[in-house]
Amino acid sequence: MTRMRIARVLCLVAAGAAAGSLALAGAGPASAAPQAASTAAGGRATAPAGLTATGPGPVTAYVSDEGSGTVTPIQTATNTAGSPIRVGSIPEAIAIMPDAKYAYVTVLDGVTPIRTTTSTRRSTISAGGAPVAVAITPNGKTAYVANYNSGTVTPIQTATDTAGSPIPVGINPNAIAITPNGKTAYVVNNGSDTVTPIQTATNTAGSPIATGDNPWAIAITPNGETAYVTNYNSGTVTPIKTATNTAGKPIPTGNVPYAIAITPNGRTAYVANLLSGTVTPIRTATNTAGSPISTGIYPVVVAITPNGKTAYVANTMSNTVTPISTATNTAGSPIPTGVSPRAIAITPNGKTAYVANDSSNTVTPIQTATNTAGTPIPVGKTPWFIAITP
Repeated sequence: MTRMRIARVLCLVAAGAAAGSLALAGAGPASAAPQAASTAAGGRATAPAGLTATGPGPVTAYVSDEGSGTVTPIQTATNTAGSPIRVGSIPEAIAIMPDAKYAYVTVLDGVTPIRTTTSTRRSTISAGGAPVAVAITPNGKTAYVANYNSGTVTPIQTATDTAGSPIPVGINPNAIAITPNGKTAYVVNNGSDTVTPIQTATNTAGSPIATGDNPWAIAITPNGETAYVTNYNSGTVTPIKTATNTAGKPIPTGNVPYAIAITPNGRTAYVANLLSGTVTPIRTATNTAGSPISTGIYPVVVAITPNGKTAYVANTMSNTVTPISTATNTAGSPIPTGVSPRAIAITPNGKTAYVANDSSNTVTPIQTATNTAGTPIPVGKTPWFIAITP
């Protein structure tokens, strides 16, 4: 099984819908966001207690340019792009250390660390076949890399950039989220309809947890009690109690739930439904779905502001972002972006959302106070993922 870009996934969806059936099984993985953020979204690392960010350095957005083999740094203070950093073939997911010193980028043959203070790369660390997702523990000591073709996860010691023995998981692992206490990494196995919990203290895999058909994205509540997994062929979300690693009753969503993000207060999970053109809000206290919120065509990612007031949804076939007020679960006017927006990350102060436009090789900055788009920022070919320093 090889990786396929999201454009091909969408073509399969369209073809399946026209034929009266879905043809998503076997499509390649979406990248997982660091620190349990929305998968396929982009992310922002948060420095936990005892591990401080390397302030007062500038806040930087790092964009993986899949078609160029580069990562483009963007200074958020000025919305200017720096020189591209060559990292290797097909860069996809990015996770940034909680202290902001390094960014880890998945590439075709491993993971490439970038020193953020100098925007220079270090040697690529070998991983398994087709590494597509990376997440870093809150203490910053270990990066976990999901290898889609190998059915393994590679743990990397960040102090030495050395890879440990691969950890066997399920078939086609494509997303990872780590609990806030750092004790467990949850790995979504798209090809075996399971989630594998990994004990980070020993790097041992626990018994697989059954999900729905073709699990795709995962997010964990801020209190660490529940992991939510989207199942795109089942049209459901599976809640998993992290204390017991048991799956609860599936929660119905729209057609092809593709991405998920949880509000900072942990009360609501927002699920983007690819084929329905909607977002389903889920009340985490009761695991019940609210009324679907209309978006644009093919919503593929959700990102929520740090204050929790607004969820931003990228609509890859509408070339827009839909802002949703979390207080009322109502959608605002669509915000125009470039062609095929497919990733979003929001600055730590919540003032700007950055949107990667897959087919126009740009990033659109959106001022969250007014929901207005700024001048597009040129980056490399096929921008795929965004992560922002703390």
